Amino acid sequence: MSAAEDTVVRNRALQVEWYGEPLGERVRRLLDRLGLSQSGLAGVLGLSAPMLSQLMSGQRAKISNPAVLHRLLAVEELAADPGFADLPAARVKDRLAEIRAESAPTTSGLRVPAGARASGGASASASPAQAEPAQAEPAPDGRASGGRTRAEAGARDVQALLREVASAGEIEAAAALLADRYPDLAEALRVYGTGRTSEAEAHFARTVLRAGLL
Repeated sequence: MSAAEDTVVRNRALQVEWYGEPLGERVRRLLDRLGLSQSGLAGVLGLSAPMLSQLMSGQRAKISNPAVLHRLLAVEELAADPGFADLPAARVKDRLAEIRAESAPTTSGLRVPAGARASGGASASASPAQAEPAQAEPAPDGRASGGRTRAEAGARDVQALLREVASAGEIEAAAALLADRYPDLAEALRVYGTGRTSEAEAHFARTVLRAGLL
């Protein structure tokens, strides 16, 4: 086996550990389901087409930008919606445009609106102590920017952050260490780190929104 082939095998194994399966398989399902070209999906995710190709082929292992992983999860949820087949093409196109416009989740789990710096938000040179993350105001109907409920948006931000910094195995190991003394924290790690998106949304609504923390 050549060095390049060995790298691909190793990267795909890492993708299985980090994302549950090779990214090539996940992305190809989305392309088939959505009827998009590879370059079209790359545009939605905020990647270049060559970068997406490298991730799919195993030449690269990791999605290094949390915003890209966040958008990938959002696109997967759209494609997995039981009513997806009945959605008008225009609605699917609009939803993909909304996903593409979403900004990266910050390490605090808050969403920084695009253009915040240009409109008087924290400058790029501000120190962490000086810069306060801007949070988009929820719409009157309880939805966050991008058309999602606040539970959906918040849960996905936490999922994207955890899955960016640790693999599923690492998160499960951390939860096991905490389970006896800190069961609620262990549950949160499992729900957001290794659980289903629907479970994360329910947990976020139950623990964060009902407590009035956001």
